[in-house]
Amino acid sequence: MNKSDLEKLVEIRLLEAETLLKSGSFQGAYYLVGYSLECALKVCIAKQVNQYDFPNKQLANQSHTHNLTELLGVAGLKQKLSEKVKADTEFKLNWAVAKDWSETSRYECNIDKKKAIDLFNAVTEINSGVLAWVKTYW
Repeated sequence: MNKSDLEKLVEIRLLEAETLLKSGSFQGAYYLVGYSLECALKVCIAKQVNQYDFPNKQLANQSHTHNLTELLGVAGLKQKLSEKVKADTEFKLNWAVAKDWSETSRYECNIDKKKAIDLFNAVTEINSGVLAWVKTYW
């Protein structure tokens, strides 16, 4: 898996999530939107690795998590997030929704329409969405 593959996965998972939302499959949509954001943060991490460099074991180990806040740190974006949250109230609200996603949501049966749509919008909103912000660091 490389940076380009991860970028493609971001878009694929978003399209799948949107399809599931439209069909009323909110649990799967919620999971896939969050997974898309996870992949986007991993794109930022992959950008740190130069071709033919011997892999940094600590970076590799820390990258193998699904926790969005931890991945943000591994990607080196914590300070940038802090600055963005202070400058953009709408983004701050979107991050508050997105950061609570967990890969364990794939086992949840009680994710309702509102929760799924809220996460989808928080991630995909054009001006203050979390994904648009992450993409500025690809």
